Amino acid sequence: MRVDEFYQSRKGDWQTLSRLLDRCQKDMRGLSEAEVHEMARLYRETTSDLALAKRDFPRSEITAYLNQLVARAHAVVYRSEPLALKRILHFATTGFPRLFRKTWIFTFIAAMFFILPAITSGIVTYLRPESATLLLPPEMHRLIGIVQDKQLWIDIPVGDRPYASSFIMQNNIQVSILAFASGLTAGFLTLWVLFTNGLTIGTLSGLTSFYGIGFDLWTFVIGHGVIELSVIFMAGGSGLMLGWAILHPGLQRRRDSLSQAAHKAVYLLLGAVPWLVVAGTIEGFISPSKTIPVPVKWTVGILSGIILYGYLLLAGREWKKRQN
Repeated sequence: MRVDEFYQSRKGDWQTLSRLLDRCQKDMRGLSEAEVHEMARLYRETTSDLALAKRDFPRSEITAYLNQLVARAHAVVYRSEPLALKRILHFATTGFPRLFRKTWIFTFIAAMFFILPAITSGIVTYLRPESATLLLPPEMHRLIGIVQDKQLWIDIPVGDRPYASSFIMQNNIQVSILAFASGLTAGFLTLWVLFTNGLTIGTLSGLTSFYGIGFDLWTFVIGHGVIELSVIFMAGGSGLMLGWAILHPGLQRRRDSLSQAAHKAVYLLLGAVPWLVVAGTIEGFISPSKTIPVPVKWTVGILSGIILYGYLLLAGREWKKRQN
């Protein structure tokens, strides 16, 4: 290939890369996510072009130009952000909600493996309350007698609420991490964790409804439950991502497929877990309070759900400007 043919065939990509570099010389936030991926691709291809030019046209002006272009791109692609705080803020406001939307199908499947057993066991227990003995794990059988006396087990003394809130947060984080890590069993243990937890919630809901205190239970649960269950679904979804990568690596090696899935799954989990702090705070201080009116507790639950899903579905979107 002659140098002029080489230039004509590749100059379009070089010019595009140069324009992208001009736009983000000071701040990468000037580019959209698609443009960042495009710049990375063009940088790799231009690096290959430079290697070819050095071999075939070492004294050409084009080689000198490519050398400068690659040096500029390298400085932009590999520079570090001035403050870690900016990266964290960008992830919280943009990266995490975008990642949730890209991987929503895994979270949806995780939710179904929780919700469907919960609904089924709730109906079965409501119709046949004696089935609670079979559906609840042995360590929870003591709750059956409490419910039969039309009592709940959820009262937290005022003085213990700060400690209870901390314990609740820790427990929920452990459940989320378990649901995530279980993905390494090809996702089967993750599904089992979701299924059994859904079965337990549904059975307790059906049993309390049969004895006329179901509304009281859900008045306690609603305040923190929307956030808490949503995070558990996301944690389960991150585990299912790992499982899918193991079972369906595609054309990649299974190790490479798992590595790519783990990168997304870990970030999904990291973005979801902080919401458990909010849920644990509500569960420790608002949910068990007898002085807070019932409508307030339901309002807290509904509003927290609207805020969470408004953030997940709308934050970080690239809104197209209306054409005149």
